[in-house]
Amino acid sequence: MSATKPSARVRAPELAGRDWINTGGERIALAELRGRIVLLDFWTSGCVNCLHVLDELRPLEDEFADVLVTIGVHSPKFQHEGEAAAIEAAVSRYGVGHPVLNDPDLTTWQQYAVKAWPTLVLIDPEGYVVHTAAGEGHGEALRRVLTELVAAHEAKGTLRRGGSPYVPAEESEAELRFPSKAVSTVEGRVLVADTAHHSVVEFASDGETVIRRFGSGERGSADGAFDRASFTEPSGITLLPAEVAEKVGYHAVVADTAGHLLRGIDLRTGEVSTVAGTGKQWRDGADSGKAREVDLTSPWDVTWWTPAGGVVVAMAGNHTLGLFDPITGTISRFAGTTVEGLRDGDAAEAFFAQTSGLAVQGGKLWLADAETSALRWIQPEGDGFTVHTAVGTDLFSFGHRDGKAAEALLQHPLGVAVLPDGSIGIADTYNGAIRRYDPASGEVSTLADGLAEPSGLLVTDDVLLVVESAAHRLRSLPDAAARKVAGDAHAVRRPPTVLAPGKLEFSVVFAPPPGEKLDDRYGPSTRLEISASPPELLAEGAGVTTELTRTIRLAEGVTDGVLQIVAQAASCDDGAEHPACRVTRQDWGVPVRLRQGADSSLRLILAGQGGS
Repeated sequence: MSATKPSARVRAPELAGRDWINTGGERIALAELRGRIVLLDFWTSGCVNCLHVLDELRPLEDEFADVLVTIGVHSPKFQHEGEAAAIEAAVSRYGVGHPVLNDPDLTTWQQYAVKAWPTLVLIDPEGYVVHTAAGEGHGEALRRVLTELVAAHEAKGTLRRGGSPYVPAEESEAELRFPSKAVSTVEGRVLVADTAHHSVVEFASDGETVIRRFGSGERGSADGAFDRASFTEPSGITLLPAEVAEKVGYHAVVADTAGHLLRGIDLRTGEVSTVAGTGKQWRDGADSGKAREVDLTSPWDVTWWTPAGGVVVAMAGNHTLGLFDPITGTISRFAGTTVEGLRDGDAAEAFFAQTSGLAVQGGKLWLADAETSALRWIQPEGDGFTVHTAVGTDLFSFGHRDGKAAEALLQHPLGVAVLPDGSIGIADTYNGAIRRYDPASGEVSTLADGLAEPSGLLVTDDVLLVVESAAHRLRSLPDAAARKVAGDAHAVRRPPTVLAPGKLEFSVVFAPPPGEKLDDRYGPSTRLEISASPPELLAEGAGVTTELTRTIRLAEGVTDGVLQIVAQAASCDDGAEHPACRVTRQDWGVPVRLRQGADSSLRLILAGQGGS
């Protein structure tokens, strides 16, 4: 395992970017924050791990409110994410309560040598970088580091309390606020996940008249009557077959995304109940068993699929699909390995990347795989299920291009639906478009564009309803002839890491936070998994080991690709009789370019002192 060593203090680079949000229009310089502890959160709005970190930071921001200034540095992966309006919408959607810098050209990202979304950097009151952590699950570690920093700088007289540059933006009221998905009931009514209002709304068949609302509007996980229950950023909804609903006592299953739960709604009584999840986010260990005893992680969409025998759950938080059986009250891994990427084949070995939309077409289950900008499907084959890809290639290829599926490009799609003619509609969210894939011809076309982040589609009586999330509404899409957009591929602003082909010394740095030690009570405390896209990029060194260092070999003759790295470390309180333990985990997709004479080592920080 690689450990951090004391090094020369590094002065924090100045913050450079384009726009400031949540500051009342004022720019912030680090010199103005001298005396305060500054936490930089490098994030991007489409990254589910970044959304997890926003929730992890909320209690720390409250606890250390008089000494800590959090600044979100929004460093976009997708072209759409770099637009000021898109970032403002994301800040509002997710209730970000601190200043945010738009860093569209990744200037500040590069100055801090960041290599992963999310990355956290702590700057002490004297302006020096003192701690860096990549990934999620660092809440308790940050609390301990902050506590030490407060004590040390209070003793030195270098700590300044009070004052905040945060200025909340004004919010406009509407019936819906950043809705996600919609389904229709057997009576023809429309259920909509009203995400930022933390509720589910039942509309009449016109999609405009509100019948009732499930959820008080308060963020939470309370069960009970429709007006007292609470949700936390719900997204997908599915209806159970009538015979199943009769047995279990509820009709709809809701993916309560930020609550890490599945909720059931009895449409007769309005009662809301928790049917799967503990409310804790899954980080490691078992993800199968009794549904109320298994941790979930950001379930984004749900659908009943008869070939699987239950509700398939798009578990966006760890890039897998789950299977929930309402009758037995169990949940299990259905597909995926937790590695973020795109790999077809046997469902248990396939790679997914933040699957966010599901639709059933008989024996096929269609998937919108957001982070690979892909349209994929699963179907029964032999004794199991096999994953196929219709559109999409990898984590960093995206754009708006129609034509043959092999050349077509999407940009972070979140929704999918089967259209009346048997083709597949795609809510191509970051392109602001509705796309159409024809399985018969293998062609992709555009049905509509100019929409505000469409995230869900619903076909009712041959009418296509679009959940236009950033416009806070449902809208019907008029019949229109499909057209071809000959767009370009969009370039990821993140620069590739240039490495030499051949032998590469790879290491991940992890240092337990103050007061903790590595947890080796039940075996190795660390785990490292390395794969690549394309697979031939790695000549040697793929697979899983328990050490955070490894010698790998990059193939001669391959010019570029993506190293897919999953690292985790378990740590526990040191010296406690009943220690609290936690797992820190990060997935890196590192774009690399091979060039003779370049670096022959790569070092990533999971958690430790100083910069990367």
